[in-house]
Amino acid sequence: MTGTMREESLKTDIIVYVIILVIAGLQVLIAYRGGTIGQHVIEFLSLAIIQAGLGVMFFMHLFQEKRSLMFALIPATVFVLLMMNVIWSDSFRIIQMKPWPN
Repeated sequence: MTGTMREESLKTDIIVYVIILVIAGLQVLIAYRGGTIGQHVIEFLSLAIIQAGLGVMFFMHLFQEKRSLMFALIPATVFVLLMMNVIWSDSFRIIQMKPWPN
């Protein structure tokens, strides 16, 4: 790897890191803007998805992989998250230690 390629890689990493920090700052501003958290859920989720996407694409080098790998990993990840959603309702039942909460 030549020195120029390393400099470009480091420059890209720093730019992506600064963008992630700016998005985190936006989340803080949204939190202090007023209103309830429920009103800002869509904004928080969209910013979190962008942050996670940037982290995965650049810091975990998914951006440099073949597109077929990306198109295989993204649906698999979405499937796992959706399946995790199935067991979350069970966790509320366990809090009360009853078969079905009243």
